[in-house]
Amino acid sequence: MTRPPLGGRFASVVLDVDSTLTRLEGIEWLAERRGPDIARAVAAMTQRAMEGTIALDSVYGERLALVRPSRMDIAALADAYEQAVMPGVRNALGVLRAAGTRMVVVSGGLRDAVVPFAASLGFPDRDVFSVTVRFAADGSYAGFDAASPLACRGGKPNVVRALGLPRPVIAVGDGSTDAELKTVGGDTGPAVDAFAAFVGVASRAPVVAVADVVVHRFSELPDVVLGIAAPHAI
Repeated sequence: MTRPPLGGRFASVVLDVDSTLTRLEGIEWLAERRGPDIARAVAAMTQRAMEGTIALDSVYGERLALVRPSRMDIAALADAYEQAVMPGVRNALGVLRAAGTRMVVVSGGLRDAVVPFAASLGFPDRDVFSVTVRFAADGSYAGFDAASPLACRGGKPNVVRALGLPRPVIAVGDGSTDAELKTVGGDTGPAVDAFAAFVGVASRAPVVAVADVVVHRFSELPDVVLGIAAPHAI
């Protein structure tokens, strides 16, 4: 594994979506449209999964079965994502693109919402990896791609390894599935060389504990990625 020197430059960045690029947790936003009982149940499951106290696999389908988001619901979520984009995201991404940094979006979110939101930030479809939802002819919920690695614990590392991104790679996210990119090893070691815990929306102690760097605002990210600031200085 190629590790950058302290304060060295990362060639690639893997970005989460929910509670990272946008302030929203998409499944919770959708659940709120179904009333307070479902909203509370989904929020509790999401919290436990993001802290890593239960496996994502055990709640992913259950949350969707409760919410049953329609095609129209998910289109509305795409708009809500964009309205809730985190301050400084567009500028940070622009700086990194200008520097030639390779960037991809890897999310356990729902593809029909994630792709248009990512497109608004300049990401083509080929650089966005998320979970497909199926709809009936009338646009009602008909299931999701249960075989997607992004709906399972340990799935993000497998997806990122398969991409063959230029090294060194740093991942940025808020949840346990993002931290797995650094903590879950494979035949060639972890999927990334460093993990930045983004705490601008939610700070989860188990996630922060394994991070190489903590990022509070997106304005900090270019300095970390480009080696202008040493990780321990943030």
